[in-house]
Amino acid sequence: MTGSGEILLVACYELGHQPLSVAWPAAFLERAGYRPAVMDLSVEPFDAEKVRRARLVAVAVPMHTALRLGVAAAARVRAANPAAHVCFYGHYAALNAEHLTSQGHADSVLAGELEDTLVALALRLDADAAPRVSLDKLNFPVPARGALPTLKQYAHLDREGASHLVGYVEASRGCKHGCRHCPIPPVYGRRFFVVPRDVVLADVRQQVNAGAAHVTFGDPDFLNGPRHALAVARALHAEFPVLTFDFTAKIEHLLAQREHLAELAALGALFVVSAAESLDDGVLAVLDKGHTRADIETALALTRAAGLSLRPTWVAFTPWTTLDGYRAWLDFIAAERLVDATDPVQYALRLLVPPGSWLLDQPAMRAHLGPLMPDAFHYEWAHPDPRMDALQSTIAAAVAAAADRREDAALTFDRVRALAAAAKGVPAPAPVGLAPDRRRPPRISEPWFC
Repeated sequence: MTGSGEILLVACYELGHQPLSVAWPAAFLERAGYRPAVMDLSVEPFDAEKVRRARLVAVAVPMHTALRLGVAAAARVRAANPAAHVCFYGHYAALNAEHLTSQGHADSVLAGELEDTLVALALRLDADAAPRVSLDKLNFPVPARGALPTLKQYAHLDREGASHLVGYVEASRGCKHGCRHCPIPPVYGRRFFVVPRDVVLADVRQQVNAGAAHVTFGDPDFLNGPRHALAVARALHAEFPVLTFDFTAKIEHLLAQREHLAELAALGALFVVSAAESLDDGVLAVLDKGHTRADIETALALTRAAGLSLRPTWVAFTPWTTLDGYRAWLDFIAAERLVDATDPVQYALRLLVPPGSWLLDQPAMRAHLGPLMPDAFHYEWAHPDPRMDALQSTIAAAVAAAADRREDAALTFDRVRALAAAAKGVPAPAPVGLAPDRRRPPRISEPWFC
C-alpha cells in the first residue's frame, strides 16, 4: 500500500457539484491499495503541502472551464513540486493533449473509461506523453467521497423558496450520439457504458446519508439506455420515496420515450435538462442535433403534460445565427414562459470549437474558422455580420454584471432583449417584468457553464 498523499487528485470545476471526476478515480485507486489525497479548488484553497508530498498529481478536466483553471493549477503544482508527474484527464484533456504535453502543462493525458489506466499509471509512473483514450469496460466500485468537502459547500436545489443539498451521480458514461459541437463524441466515438444499478444506488445512499435531498444524474444523456435508466429510477424511488432528482436527455429521446415521462415524474424527477441549442433548423443540422424546432416545441408540451419542468440549454451565438433569429429566440423564451428556466449566462454563450471537434470537418464551420488559440483551448471564429460579435460581447458583459449584483433573471432577460433590439435599431419589446403571482421552476443554484 502506498503512503497517503503520494497521489493527489485535483478537481477544478464540475458545475458546482461535489466532483464525481475525483470520487470515482479515488475509488479505483483505493481498490488498488492506494490512499489518494484530494483537492477541490472550486471550494477550497490550493494546498501546497499536499502537492509537495505527491509523486503523481492528476488534474480532472471534464469541461472547458475546468481545463483553463486546471492549467493555472498545474503551473502552481510545477512550482511547488517540479518532480511530480502531472496527468490531465477527462474529455478536454484528450481534445487538447498536444498542447498540454508540448507546453509542459502535462506529462500524460487520459480520457474515456480512464480509471484503470490511471491506476496503471500510478503503478509504473509511465512518462509517455501520448494521450491514452481507453474504452475498455470497467468494473466500477462505489465512488470514494469521504475525503471531499461536504455537500454543504456545493450547489443546492432551489425549490419553492427552500434550499436543499444535492448529490451527484452517473448511471452511464459516454454517449451513443455524435452532436458535432460536443466534446464527448471525439473521445467515446458514439459509445456509452452503463454503471451497474447497485453501484449507482450505493453512491446515492452515501450522499443521502450525508444530507442530500435531491440527486442530479450527471450522465451526458440519462436516456441513452432507457431500460437501465428506468430501472435505476424505480429502484431509487423504492428505497428513497421522498428523494427527488433531475437528469439530462436529448430532445429526440424525450420524444421517443414520451410514454415514460409521467412515470419519471412520479418517481421523483423534478426537471430535465436538454441541449436544445437553437431554434434554427439550419443550425441544428450543422450541429447534427437530431431534432428540429418543431421537436423542441413538442418536447415542451410533453414534459409539461407529464409534470416535468424542461430546462433547455442553448448555444446562443453561432456563425449561422442571425440577428433576427436571435431576437426571435428571445421572443420564444418569453412566449413559452422559459425565462426562469434559462440561466442568464446562456444568452451570451458562444459556440466553442476545441481541437478535435467534429465541427472542424464541416465546410459550414471552416468558412468562418480562425486560428487555434492554444492557451484558450479553442479555435477563434468570426460572424459574417459584425453586429453579432459586438452584440455577444455586449451581452456577455451585461449578464456578468447582472450576476455580480444577483439581479433577478427576469430583469436580466429584459435587459438582454433591449440590447438585441438596439442592435437591430428598433424599440425594445414590452418587458416581462416581475409578475406578482410568478412561480419559479426548481433549479440547481449553479449556473450552467461548459
